[in-house]
Amino acid sequence: MPLYQLQNNKLTINSTALSDSIVIIPTYNEKENVAKIIEAVFSLNKSFHILIVDDGSPDGTASIVKELQNKYPQSLFIEERTGKLGLGTAYIHGFKWSLERDYDFIFEMDADFSHNPKDLIRLYDAAKNCSGMSVGSRYVSGGKLENWPWDRILLSYGASWYVRMITLMPVKDPTAGFVCYSRQILEKMDFNKIKFIGYAFQIEMKFATRSLGFKIAEVPITFTDRVEGDSKMHGGIIKEAILGVLNMKWKSFFNNYGKSN
Repeated sequence: MPLYQLQNNKLTINSTALSDSIVIIPTYNEKENVAKIIEAVFSLNKSFHILIVDDGSPDGTASIVKELQNKYPQSLFIEERTGKLGLGTAYIHGFKWSLERDYDFIFEMDADFSHNPKDLIRLYDAAKNCSGMSVGSRYVSGGKLENWPWDRILLSYGASWYVRMITLMPVKDPTAGFVCYSRQILEKMDFNKIKFIGYAFQIEMKFATRSLGFKIAEVPITFTDRVEGDSKMHGGIIKEAILGVLNMKWKSFFNNYGKSN
């Protein structure tokens, strides 16, 4: 990603390489959505780069991204892994990649448009203002759910209530996966201490952020259930969240998430 380019025998700044923000999007079988989400992010008024972390999608998701790299060579990147290794490990892989390349704000976002790319700018502003983490929240004033069946709504509300009761975090949507981190958080965190790999990863990352002394700002969003592609939710995810949160809280009395000196 060269910052400078040679034009007419003059060294000039390559404006397409300039961005302080990168959006990490994990994918597995997202051929219906991946090109659309990439184009939507790049159409925003603020410059964002995108890192796709693909877990060996057999449907050709990675090939679609690689084709688009011809159009966006300075701002679209892909890391390919072999097999489904878990949402948490995909994000941690992306965090390490992004920190090595000096981005100041690092985002998590789904590929399926359950997160509206237009909200990236609001998350960016919130994280910048609080010098910490911003969360796209369904459960603060102004936040909404769309196209969700009643049983999923009940499960989501129940999970959020349970997490807040156990962890005492003042975060109304602790399971949210639309997040912006300031660089300082991820630099201070020891990723080897993050144990969840499924959707409970989102809970642990917020818990770790709070334990390291950073603020979390919640930004109201409308969360829309996916229209295309298959949901990745399954029973093991719920079990991980219920039992794992108790274990996470217990271990926090003896260890923190910071890097050892």
